[in-house]
This record gives sequence, structure tokens and C-alpha cells, in this order.
Amino acid sequence: MKNKNIAKKEKAIELLKEMDIYTPYIKGFEEKGMVCFFENYGGFWIDQEPELYAKMKELEKKHNCLVYAVTHEYTEFGECYSFLIVTDYKSEWKTLMWSEGNKHSAFAYVWNKDDDWCSEFGSVMVRSFGGGIKRIA
Repeated sequence: MKNKNIAKKEKAIELLKEMDIYTPYIKGFEEKGMVCFFENYGGFWIDQEPELYAKMKELEKKHNCLVYAVTHEYTEFGECYSFLIVTDYKSEWKTLMWSEGNKHSAFAYVWNKDDDWCSEFGSVMVRSFGGGIKRIA
């Protein structure tokens, strides 16, 4: 089990680097397991937001996945957090993210905080800029 968790973390670090995330955020994840959430490209440590941190831990436990970054947006259908994840299934890892320039289609769990029933797994499009990311689709 431990080896699988190490492999998931290594894959997450690879994806963070591919998105050109600010190096101190990658180091925080790599060395201390700290996850960053982004609002309009600005990064914040997730443990500063107890409700969000609890949701991340619940998601990781329930689906045996690893969250490596989160975006926060207000959309026409509600307040959403996109948890970018590495799944437990190594066979899926090559499809977790597809990148073209600074745009990345990443596999995520989107939590619709206003309407939890509308929360779901799927791909989201994020743009990287200045060491951070923002969901654009």
C-alpha cells in the first residue's frame, strides 16, 4: 500500500511540474504533503481552510485517490472546487492530464458546494500562469 501511495505522489509531482506550478508549492507538496488551492492563479495552502481541507481528506479516503491541487471558482451553476487527483489505478495515469502550452485538461472531482448533488468526476480545463492555475472550462 505504501509503495502505491509513493507512486501516486510521484505522479502528482510530475503533473504539478508539467503545469509549471510555483516551485515552493511543489516543494511543500513533495516534502510535507501540503496541497495548494488556487483562486484566480493565486495559491493558498488548503489547511488554512478547515472545511475545504476536510472535504479533500474525505474525497481521498472515500475514493482512494490523491489530491494534488485545487481550484476555486464561482460559476453560473454554483460555487465549485475542482480537486485535481491522481487515481488509485496506474493504468489510468497516462490520461490524467493532457497539456498544450499553458492549457491543461486534468482529471478532477468537482465539488459543487451550493448543490452537492451536482458534484462529479470528470475533466476540467485549467490555464497555468505565473506559477498558479485557474479553471477555464
